[in-house]
Amino acid sequence: MKKVYLHILITIISFGIIMSISHPVYGIGKVNMDGGPLKEADLLTNPPVGQLNEDHSGVDTWITKWYGPDKNYANSGGFGNSAPKDLIDLSSGGKINQVELSTIEGLMETKKTDLDWGENNGGAAGWEVFEIDPANAHNMQKEGGPVDNFDSYWICVIEAKKDMKAVMSPAHDDYAQIWINGEKWYNNSTWTGAAQQVDYNIEVQLQKGANVILFRCGEGGGHAYANLHFDDATHNAVKYYPNNADDQASFFKEVAGALPVEPEDKLTTIWADIKRN
Repeated sequence: MKKVYLHILITIISFGIIMSISHPVYGIGKVNMDGGPLKEADLLTNPPVGQLNEDHSGVDTWITKWYGPDKNYANSGGFGNSAPKDLIDLSSGGKINQVELSTIEGLMETKKTDLDWGENNGGAAGWEVFEIDPANAHNMQKEGGPVDNFDSYWICVIEAKKDMKAVMSPAHDDYAQIWINGEKWYNNSTWTGAAQQVDYNIEVQLQKGANVILFRCGEGGGHAYANLHFDDATHNAVKYYPNNADDQASFFKEVAGALPVEPEDKLTTIWADIKRN
């Protein structure tokens, strides 16, 4: 009988070790992308590893509030056509581009720079705070906007207490691109199959203080969703913005405490350096 109990105990311990390896500290799934950010040659290349096809519909930490243009870019010609184009640069007259939009300096520029998608692509666009339903397979669509062939840009700010590694899990239909703090961490032209289905859990680096996340998704036809969540340990350690904000003014008011306080002349110098590079 003691041998039976010992065998059961060993089985339980072994199972626990296997589960801890398969599911590290990330809450769900396993990391199948690391070593980022993406290198220059891979910026528009799909992930080299296979899809996980993980169902994350049980996750309750999906990011639901975002900041971004109040109109989507319309008549894109399909996500394959629009993905290589920097629509932020084109629509802002060169005042800001999509890489800069994923930085603090670029985020601040949106306070004074609106967009113009062009007469055939949606027209003038301001900036807004909006809320999405992660379970909605059409949560990228805006009221009165296009339902097919469009691009959407979403921004959130994550405030971290220290430099830390985190794991982000995106779901999207169709073509997703994600930048953090001016570096691209994810590029995938293949939709994930369902609004809360994840193919890649990606290890990323967050810095102490404010981290600007830019999630761009290009839609062709059919379902149109974009969703993102981080691992449980990260979610419990950081703050997300927008939080209570419901418009541009209240968003910048609540995020102000997470942003570095810099003299105006220094910010101007930093911005000039970014533009030169």
